[in-house]
Amino acid sequence: MKTIEKRVITKKPEVLAPAGTLEKLKTAIRYGADAVFIGGNAYGLRSRAGNFTYEEMKEGIAFAREYDAKVYVAANMVAHEGDAEGAGDFFRTLRDIGIDAVIVSDPALIEICATEAEGLPIHLSTQASATNYETLNFWKAEGLERVVLAREVSMAEIKEIRQKTDIEIEAFIHGAMCISYSGRCTLSNHMADRDANRGGCSQSCRWKYGLFEVDDTAERTSRLGEAVENEAEEAFSMSAVDMAMIRSIPDLVENGVDSLKIEGRMKSIHYVSTVANVYRRAIDTYCADPDNYVFNQEWEDELWKVAQRELSSGFYYGVPSEEEQLFGKPRKIPAYHFIGQVIAYDEETNIAEIQQRNNFGIGDSIEFYGPNFTHFEQTIEELWNEKDEPIERAPNAMMTVKMRVAQPVKPYDMMRKQR
Repeated sequence: MKTIEKRVITKKPEVLAPAGTLEKLKTAIRYGADAVFIGGNAYGLRSRAGNFTYEEMKEGIAFAREYDAKVYVAANMVAHEGDAEGAGDFFRTLRDIGIDAVIVSDPALIEICATEAEGLPIHLSTQASATNYETLNFWKAEGLERVVLAREVSMAEIKEIRQKTDIEIEAFIHGAMCISYSGRCTLSNHMADRDANRGGCSQSCRWKYGLFEVDDTAERTSRLGEAVENEAEEAFSMSAVDMAMIRSIPDLVENGVDSLKIEGRMKSIHYVSTVANVYRRAIDTYCADPDNYVFNQEWEDELWKVAQRELSSGFYYGVPSEEEQLFGKPRKIPAYHFIGQVIAYDEETNIAEIQQRNNFGIGDSIEFYGPNFTHFEQTIEELWNEKDEPIERAPNAMMTVKMRVAQPVKPYDMMRKQR
């Protein structure tokens, strides 16, 4: 009888999650992220993402070490004259406090980091538009440890790249897609006087625009100011749907992607916890037994609970069509919103203390979820305030309330309800 040899995954890819604040960093790691990427107070592309002070970085690093997780800092701006001043001190400080790597796109900043902060690993940002193996080999020769591929790279190209280079590969698997090539956009510069490539993107592609059609007659008379234009009813004209590669974990793993990156440093802890939780479970399931792996529809359903836009596979399996752009009213909207986080739980009484994040009350059908993809639903039957007085609703932001729960919960479990 012929023995069938089972496939064994020798290297499980890293789940890399966004962390716009210290709370999000801790949430992402608790919910399964192997690493997080954050921003400092300079040289990044998210000036409004709650960027970290050095003290916050130290606290985040200490927390990550407890979970054997890593912390990367994005310093991926395109540097104009004067922007690189102080970069050497910045990178040295990151190295000395224990940051695991920096994510950089500008060659000048890369050179400064390599020469003035020796020993600090450098990852090439997606902003550098790396789309072929020759480019990856070039950056490997320059001393970089990892390249974050451009979002325009296909799965077939990843396969070829992996075969012809041994530098670490990172690829985006979930989150917002920029309508411009690898984020190289100047719409914000001209429309809001905010430089998208130096941290000030105003999301101009997400604004509402009117589309106008001018007929031949109107076009001929337009010089006289007599043209009549017909406005099309479109909510957006330059906005892409989001990416979700939850169905493609086998392809990503088999083609040798080392780090699977989730976009969204400005998203909520509800988003970070849910998405990290889902991809952690899917990756662990596949890597544990690839021969018998079966996609679980519950994973995709879970992602829809925090989705803001429709989802697609981006450029991985072909060039996106008009179906992957946002026009008119959203074809699918978030089904749930985040209403609270568990602070404490009493096993004897089955009463949980909840920090309120959105209005909820008696009679609401809610869902609890936590790390390791744990879930249960129940209806709220009793509520008490901090003074143990019965209340009907919890209307005040960040107030502490108590409620009896149907199953045990743990601190940092989340609570949400259907819209």
